[in-house]
Amino acid sequence: MGGTRRAEVIPAQRRALVLEHIRLKGAASIHELAAEIGASHSTIRRDLEDLEKKGYLERAHGGALLQRTSNATFEPEAAIAAEFSRAQKDAIGFAAAATLTPGEAVIFDSGSTVLAAARAVAARNITLTVVTNDLGTGQVLASAERMRVVIPGGSIRPGSLTLTGEPGHEFLGTLNVDVAFIGIHAISDGYLTDTSLELAAMKRAMIAAGRRVVLLADATKFQEAAFCRVCEVAQIDEVITDHRADPGLIAELREAVIGKVPLLTIPSITLASAL
Repeated sequence: MGGTRRAEVIPAQRRALVLEHIRLKGAASIHELAAEIGASHSTIRRDLEDLEKKGYLERAHGGALLQRTSNATFEPEAAIAAEFSRAQKDAIGFAAAATLTPGEAVIFDSGSTVLAAARAVAARNITLTVVTNDLGTGQVLASAERMRVVIPGGSIRPGSLTLTGEPGHEFLGTLNVDVAFIGIHAISDGYLTDTSLELAAMKRAMIAAGRRVVLLADATKFQEAAFCRVCEVAQIDEVITDHRADPGLIAELREAVIGKVPLLTIPSITLASAL
């Protein structure tokens, strides 16, 4: 799986690969990571130093392991987050896009998995009215000539292209849309949670506006709760995830949405294909 094939990836991609490998193994040596990713030992060493400074992991002798406890408000940089589970997110996005029909009004939340859905929807180029609080997602959707794209406004969060606050939050409260695609930082104990009060408020407004609310979350989102609750899982109509999720957690989700649209899953994608 290693070799020079991956040696030229951009730093954000490479660091996401490092974190994904350590997440799967629990810990890894510099030698192991260099062989797996196809980069030099010195490059991997610099990546580990950078990731440690930013709170992603802990250094160990000759390697690293994941941070044992994450701060409730910690969130990865947008460039790195976009590379986590890339193939799984693309597959989730494709599955989400396939559920839409021409003429619908659709909200697209912020986040890399929802962005993957936006790319898949833009590729379909069907007639839709779309609303998003993310400038990057809006740009992707605007590339499709049959999309009417509405950006509700607000203040840009540092380090991202996501808008929160007014006037966008109030505007969302005036909408009734057919579908709302929602992303999330963490799913645990029957709740969706996120790292920011402002993000959580925007998500709640989107959920309230949607007749059909679809959570797009890869398996890594089944993790320890983040800073603030967004809503109960029972408020979500559908979940699109992947088979890497723990079967027990999937069963809990099925129980939470009992009487609603059944949980959707996509085929498992191995780490090798994701890289």
